[in-house]
Amino acid sequence: MLFAEVARVSREVARTSARSRKTELLAEFFRAAQPQPQDAPIAIAYLAGRLPQGRLGIGWAALRDRAEPAAEPSLTVRAVDAALTEVGAVSGQGAQAGRRALLQDLFGAATAPEQEYLLGLLTGEVRQGALDAAAVEGLAAATGARPADVRRAVMLAGALEPVAQALLDRGPQALAGFALTVGRPLLPMLAGAAKSVEEAVVRLGACAVEEKLDGIRVQVHRDGEQVRIFTRTLEDVTARLPEIVAVVSALPAERFVLDGEVLALDADGRPRPFQETAGRVGSRVDVATAAAALPVHPVFFDVLSVDGRDLLDLPYAERHASLAALVPAELRVRGVLVADPGDEQEMRTAENFFAATLARGHEGVVVKSTGSPYAAGRRGASWLKVKPVHTLDLVVLAVEWGHGRRTGKLSNLHLGARADDGSFVMLGKTFKGLTDALLDWQTEQLLARAVSDDGHVVTVRPELVVEIAYDGVQTSPRYPAGMTLRFARVLRYREDKTPDQADTVESVRAVHTGG
Repeated sequence: MLFAEVARVSREVARTSARSRKTELLAEFFRAAQPQPQDAPIAIAYLAGRLPQGRLGIGWAALRDRAEPAAEPSLTVRAVDAALTEVGAVSGQGAQAGRRALLQDLFGAATAPEQEYLLGLLTGEVRQGALDAAAVEGLAAATGARPADVRRAVMLAGALEPVAQALLDRGPQALAGFALTVGRPLLPMLAGAAKSVEEAVVRLGACAVEEKLDGIRVQVHRDGEQVRIFTRTLEDVTARLPEIVAVVSALPAERFVLDGEVLALDADGRPRPFQETAGRVGSRVDVATAAAALPVHPVFFDVLSVDGRDLLDLPYAERHASLAALVPAELRVRGVLVADPGDEQEMRTAENFFAATLARGHEGVVVKSTGSPYAAGRRGASWLKVKPVHTLDLVVLAVEWGHGRRTGKLSNLHLGARADDGSFVMLGKTFKGLTDALLDWQTEQLLARAVSDDGHVVTVRPELVVEIAYDGVQTSPRYPAGMTLRFARVLRYREDKTPDQADTVESVRAVHTGG
């Protein structure tokens, strides 16, 4: 399969907002790919903006000066994959120069449109957030499979790529080979969003309102004496969490799969900052010492299998009963039930639980329909998260030129807070939340305020204030204030505000430290 074809389909999918058209384009692509099913996993990863190799350690300097593009497309997806694997394997002294030379060879074999697409993949600006969902529909249409069967196979396989390869190779009968297996992770069920507890309850009807914990999502598999722990991205972190293995090994069943979170707690039982939990779970060095210094605690909220019985299709209420029979109360998430959304007392109880959850230091709540099965791997309408919205008014200090579908637009914003001396201190970057209309507007406005342009970053006069939503503040040595925003995204520009009305570094630090 030619890489140019993947680049073309990616551009066309990005240009249309219609889900039906995205599905049609992907169905056509998969039909054409059937003679080469082994290429499908790589192509799907590229279409979604993922590199199978993960991060490659490539800086902008290695990408700035690129070879002249080829006149005709000749690169295959497997050739690109092999080249990027080789780039990722370079290490040691002179690694940057070695990566740059390999990238020059790769870019030299690519046409101009392929170069733009490669650049977007390597810089992380190819983002097709809904592509996996549309790809399921496209795969079904291309192979004659039922979309629901494809979705279930993807959930059980833990990824779209192996299902696509099997379907294109053997047709719908291949889906029977994907089943829940203790020890093999499956995609976790995700929550949609609601603006308030009341909205969520009204939408779902009879439901449970549970704490939303600011920890690391884990899926725990036990098969006899063997315990395996996987993160939300299906990374195996068993060796890093010996205290969780010990807890799970003591539960009164031989084979099961649990869904939950792990988090670090302070002496008062309140959650420690997310970054501390993430750092502990991510640490691979001297695990015993790390576990003793900062133990993490499991909190489980679902069970997917017990002693050979698959519970995925059971309603939440039945799964929760099985969870209660297996896991003691101190290891289960706290929550309240709302049997009748029209009952004022029950609604008041749910609202009070939300307030109490925030007071305990947690993120918010997840409202779950008591009749819902475990529909993994997508943000459905059966689980709705409710969180308070945190926003800051920050000043745009600089902006990066976009790539791919954002070529020619100023995209990635450098965000600053106001310092005591009237200057601005950078807190991070974001290109999330930008609509096409907002991209056009900010490109015009920021170019009018540009003071320098090195071809990658445009430095601007600090005049525009932008309202940013974010999920938290975390320590970061990369930025001068020593902190940055988690999951920052643009809400709107505040033309009614001047830079001296932007939030200060100290106010952001107070959020970070809880002061």
